[in-house]
Amino acid sequence: MTMAELDLRRVYGAYPTGVAAVAGLIGGRPVGLAASSFVPVSLDPPLVSVCMAHTSTTWPLLRDLPHIGISVLGAHQEETGRRLGARGGDRFAGVPWRSTANGCVLIEDAAAWYDCTVEQQFRSGDHDIVVLRVHDLDAAYGTPPLVFHASRFHQLR
Repeated sequence: MTMAELDLRRVYGAYPTGVAAVAGLIGGRPVGLAASSFVPVSLDPPLVSVCMAHTSTTWPLLRDLPHIGISVLGAHQEETGRRLGARGGDRFAGVPWRSTANGCVLIEDAAAWYDCTVEQQFRSGDHDIVVLRVHDLDAAYGTPPLVFHASRFHQLR
């Protein structure tokens, strides 16, 4: 990484974000990743977005699924965030999850859940901006989200 890229990463890290699992069923098994770029976009129509690196080997497996689950991880799910953010191994080993009838994979005990379909995808720099239409959602009100800030996980106080 160049010095400019390291500076960008450091300064981008000054802005805290939540951590979301983006996942679906492929061949009856959960496939997913962690994203710290989850953002609500629109109320009408209901849209959210995530950014996916062009280097991701998981996003190409998920993007054509009929439905994708988004789970906003709770503050108590730091280990789940680490597992889903790992580059190798079974990301779902020891992670409690459930699937919906339409193939969304949702993480149990998360702060919020979304059942989505890909609406649009835009190439932008070294990532794609993915806009997803929300078809169903729920939240565990009172469960604080897991926060990613300065390259580390944190809990809101």
